[in-house]
Amino acid sequence: MAITSFDTVTELARAMPGIVRDTAYGAPALKLGGKLVACIPTNKSAEANSLAVRIDLEHRAELLRQQPDIYYITDHYAPHPTVLVRLAKITRADLKELLRDASRFVAASASKAAIPTTPRKRAGRGSAARDKR
Repeated sequence: MAITSFDTVTELARAMPGIVRDTAYGAPALKLGGKLVACIPTNKSAEANSLAVRIDLEHRAELLRQQPDIYYITDHYAPHPTVLVRLAKITRADLKELLRDASRFVAASASKAAIPTTPRKRAGRGSAARDKR
């Protein structure tokens, strides 16, 4: 059965913890912890009745290679970890799996961004040079 609306996308995503309906770029979107998971694409390069879903680039390449009739990309979206989905061609089960993968990707990306980095001390004329005096 074809997916015909963002309401159906939202219904499938609601089963996943933390996913909420919101907006992105003025269009309906799904977010996790304030981070975009999926949305209706607003760029004119996307086909009508499509969904933009955040996934890692390797996964995207695999989807594009295996099912180009369902998944596609345009020049606008190519630099971003995003795949475009033709909603009329994807099954509910496949969309649910894709949204689960996207949720995991966003959660992992958010946790990596939250890890504080400690600046390394610069080598040079600091205390080591003073100690030799």
